[in-house]
Amino acid sequence: MSEALDKLPGLRITDPRRISMEVHAHLRALIVSGVLEPGTELKQAELARVFAVSRAPLREAFRMLQEEGLVVGELNQRSRVAGFDPDELELLYAARIALDALGARLTAGRLTAAEAKAAATALREMDRANRASDMTSWSQAHHRFHRIVVARCGARVLRTVASYAEQSEPYVRAFQARHRDLFPDRHREHVAILDAVLDGDRNLAARLMAEHLAGTARRVLCDFTPDRPAGAVEEAVAYASAVVPLSGPTGHAGEVSTL
Repeated sequence: MSEALDKLPGLRITDPRRISMEVHAHLRALIVSGVLEPGTELKQAELARVFAVSRAPLREAFRMLQEEGLVVGELNQRSRVAGFDPDELELLYAARIALDALGARLTAGRLTAAEAKAAATALREMDRANRASDMTSWSQAHHRFHRIVVARCGARVLRTVASYAEQSEPYVRAFQARHRDLFPDRHREHVAILDAVLDGDRNLAARLMAEHLAGTARRVLCDFTPDRPAGAVEEAVAYASAVVPLSGPTGHAGEVSTL
């Protein structure tokens, strides 16, 4: 592990009062980007040397990573990067489908002109990054896009949505590695979601969001466990896709429904 880490830029602590948080963020980025692969053993003594920090902030960073399900704790202060867990993937995506579809439903017809422009810009950046095979830039633009199209679900729910999206990153990476040929289809799905949100079509926005997220879960589950049904994912899609009567205004001052 240390050989792989030694090839990367060292951890730069920008705020001595937040060492644990910065160590956590750095380790987290290495895990979700795939630099630290599933099953990689994480030794506190080795990481303390590589990052030039004491054991205390590392222990706190490990605790946060374990709570997020990214690291599995073991005896003798050793941990491993969590491997593929089909049960976790299924339930994580079922939760994402329910919340993101709700967010898209609440956001439909309520984006500001600036938000609409930012979402369109994120889509262009995703397309450009994919053509350049720059998956890091694609992932950053992808997260921005999804945050915008669920923006009206409230700050507290947005934090949960963001957390679930980050926990999904290893599975998104697995999808990318195996299904690069599907990127044009996935891009069209993103465009359709934004169009539905801008048009104020709440039912369509929710259904498209649900099917988009379910597509990732279904394919990754099929890749790793071909005969395993994804019951929770399908239940979440059915729930999120239910048609809700469109009554009452959805717009607010300063919000637009077109680019």
